[in-house]
Amino acid sequence: MQIAFWILIFLATFFIMEFNAWFTHKYIMHGFLWNLHKDHHHKDHDSWFERNDAFFIFYAIVSMTCFYLWSYEAIWYTLPIGLGILVYGAAYFIVHDIFIHQRFKWLRNIDNKYARGLRRAHKIHHKHLGKHKGENFGMLIVPFKYFK
Repeated sequence: MQIAFWILIFLATFFIMEFNAWFTHKYIMHGFLWNLHKDHHHKDHDSWFERNDAFFIFYAIVSMTCFYLWSYEAIWYTLPIGLGILVYGAAYFIVHDIFIHQRFKWLRNIDNKYARGLRRAHKIHHKHLGKHKGENFGMLIVPFKYFK
């Protein structure tokens, strides 16, 4: 029975992370921490890295804390939570940094309805260079209108 709870917690955490990404992007990155995120919309440096890359640190710390609690405190449910956060972070990196922004020259030839919808929604998001008037703050779930 515990494995069923483990899988349920892992999947719930993964899907909750999409909401967390949306919320963080809309209200924190386009809010009081815009100074860290703005170089993602309007590159103002020559570095491959962006100040925006610092945002992964928060969720990495949360995920590592879950692994610690599982490993050293024997709190079993923190393992699937930590893994859900980790897997969402990997999916975000693959979709956002590799597939959409092509920070690595991989996954360039993916062309299906979902992939085109993701790219369209993200392109519309980046149409706004400022912190206001943004749209499409999520990553994996985007409005249906971008799939037409």
